[in-house]
Amino acid sequence: MLIEQPPLLYRLFFPEAFWRLKRKGGKPVVYLTFDDGPIPEVTPWVLDTLDSYGIKATFFMVGENVKRHPELLEEIKRRGHSYGNHTMHHLQGRKVSARRYLRDVAEASQLIDSTLFRPPHGLISWKQGKALKEKYNIVMYDLVTRDYSKKLNAKQVVDNVRKYARNGSIIVFHDSLKSYGNLREALPLAIEWLIEHGYEFRAINM
Repeated sequence: MLIEQPPLLYRLFFPEAFWRLKRKGGKPVVYLTFDDGPIPEVTPWVLDTLDSYGIKATFFMVGENVKRHPELLEEIKRRGHSYGNHTMHHLQGRKVSARRYLRDVAEASQLIDSTLFRPPHGLISWKQGKALKEKYNIVMYDLVTRDYSKKLNAKQVVDNVRKYARNGSIIVFHDSLKSYGNLREALPLAIEWLIEHGYEFRAINM
């Protein structure tokens, strides 16, 4: 559970970040997000799958992937999804200095014009977070599907959604080669389960 649903203590360490976006009244809502893209082997399939269900989502993109495939950013925009910065080189904040990290984020921002930011692996230092909140809405997550894990199969990924999804959950999938084996089966099944249980889907817009 420490991975799939971050504990309260960790959330309290970054009170400026958004972990969950609850809605009062009406149907429960979830926010599907996709990290680490865009790449031509996976992102177009994700977009087509979302279209087939009439769902809008949010893509947190790595700058070097956008630089290689700018047409995919444009396609994400064209299809009405929101998007955010996921650093230029998918840096882990705890492993580099604040200066280097912020420089990397700024480099990605030249390609990804968005006020939304998600740190890779959800790991940043307090100093990095304090600086980032001056320019960005820091979007963390309420549920990590672990679609990237070689220790899990697609059914177990869907089981994580079934177990931890709740009103306002920001749910993390990945449009990456590492996740694609599980994602192809798990994403449609997870969407269908959420629909059956009355959830609406929204993109994150701040």
